[in-house]
Amino acid sequence: MPETIPLILHVIHHLRIGGLENGLVNLINKMPGSVYRHAIVCVEDFSDFRDRIQPQNIDVIALHRSRVGVWKMQRELYTLCRRLRPAIIHTRNQSGLDALLPAWLARVPCRIHSEHGWDVDNIDGKKRKPALLRRLHAPLVHRYITVSRHLANYLATEVGIDDRRITQIYNGVDTEKFHPVKNKALDLLPPDFQERDRVIIGTVGRIQAVKDQATLLRAFAALLVKYPDLSARARLIIVGDGPLLADLRQLACNLLIADLTWFAGTQENIPDWLRLMDLFVLPSLNEGISNTLLEAMASGIPVIATHVGGNPELVEAERNGDFFACGDQSALLTLLNRYVQDRELRLAHGEASREITLQRFSMSTMLKEYQQVYDQLRQES
Repeated sequence: MPETIPLILHVIHHLRIGGLENGLVNLINKMPGSVYRHAIVCVEDFSDFRDRIQPQNIDVIALHRSRVGVWKMQRELYTLCRRLRPAIIHTRNQSGLDALLPAWLARVPCRIHSEHGWDVDNIDGKKRKPALLRRLHAPLVHRYITVSRHLANYLATEVGIDDRRITQIYNGVDTEKFHPVKNKALDLLPPDFQERDRVIIGTVGRIQAVKDQATLLRAFAALLVKYPDLSARARLIIVGDGPLLADLRQLACNLLIADLTWFAGTQENIPDWLRLMDLFVLPSLNEGISNTLLEAMASGIPVIATHVGGNPELVEAERNGDFFACGDQSALLTLLNRYVQDRELRLAHGEASREITLQRFSMSTMLKEYQQVYDQLRQES
């Protein structure tokens, strides 16, 4: 690709399965190569997730900060900026802040910082040190991008960023890849889950504390205790892997629902797994903008989510789903029962989910808005 095409140097913590990383890959794959070139710097490392990047000429560089130390990492990043001469550096989340000073020293003309979600140890955004770090780096940033209004408000109120410097852009979802189907790939499921009268409740996500799949397990178990006839129909599938998977499996055994719960582990064909579900549940303690929630909506599924982070900006209560408070097992039980018992409600809210993604969260809209920010910032520099 001609070097006359401006280069964007994207800086992230780790290129592996995740919402932020998936959004970056979509941006690179879908944005016309005639407009911008791209390279990725990983503060730590990358996994085989890099193989999802379709253009063959994208450099992915790992700096291994935890092994070499922050100062050596910053020197290497300064050298990279001087060698690659990016027109734009686009850093993301807290670890990306370490790239801003080297980029400034290397005279990168346009510097953008994005906020995509919350760190596991700061899920409510109330810790003072992360806000202070962002405030100290603010003079090095030309423009901020957030994936939700909730995060934009955090930058303005907690960090003190002038809201005129903040652009909010929702993640886009590939509505051609994620779409409803009439005939589900039931052969992916265990035999007992394949019966046509089954109501499949599901969730997708990394198995870690912030995702709080344990509350979903407890609510599902309580549902079957309160309404024992549903044991013949309702099933639960949890797609994903992570440090708490063994604990979740044990919890399912302790709750006596192991035979009615399927832990699918890591899966590549997420669209097929979402299309197996009749109801999607996101019990997270906090979210920026959940890609899996958008993907479930694009797949034509009604959604139940915690009323946190960017979730209320995606789900419309009583149109395509509903909300419950974090950890509120009783409220989730009530919602599960309502959807499991009412097929017409599931169908109506599933259709609305699809309509909302087509109207508000298309991939083309996301790409257009990012390119507008890039173009405007370059014109101003």
